[in-house]
Amino acid sequence: MPTTSWPSDWTRAALTLCVLRVLAEGPTYGYAVASRLEAAGLGAVKGGTLYPLLGRLETAGWVEVEWRAGEGGPGRKYFALTASGADELARQRQAWTDFTRMVADHLHAPGGDR
Repeated sequence: MPTTSWPSDWTRAALTLCVLRVLAEGPTYGYAVASRLEAAGLGAVKGGTLYPLLGRLETAGWVEVEWRAGEGGPGRKYFALTASGADELARQRQAWTDFTRMVADHLHAPGGDR
C-alpha cells in the first residue's frame, strides 16, 4: 500500500489501535511493529513514539514483554497481546468504526459543501 502523508494528529489518534492490531498477529519486536505499520500505510513511526506506547500498553496489561536471545546478535524484546489486550482491541476497533462512521456522516451531510 502506498504511504500517504497523513496529518500527525490522525496517526496519533489511531496508533494504539493499530499497534494492538499488529500484535494480534502474534508476538513480535518493535522494529517489526513499525515496519508493519508503515507497510499498512501509516507512514514511518519513530522509536521515540512507538516504544513509550508499547510501555504504556504493557502497564495497562494489554501487552506482555519477553526478552529473547538473538541468533548471532543482540537479543530483542518481543511484545505479545494478552487476553485483556485482545478484548481491548475488539472494544477499540468497534469504537473506532463507530466514530469514523459518525465523522464521515457528518462530513457528507447535506449543506456541508458551502
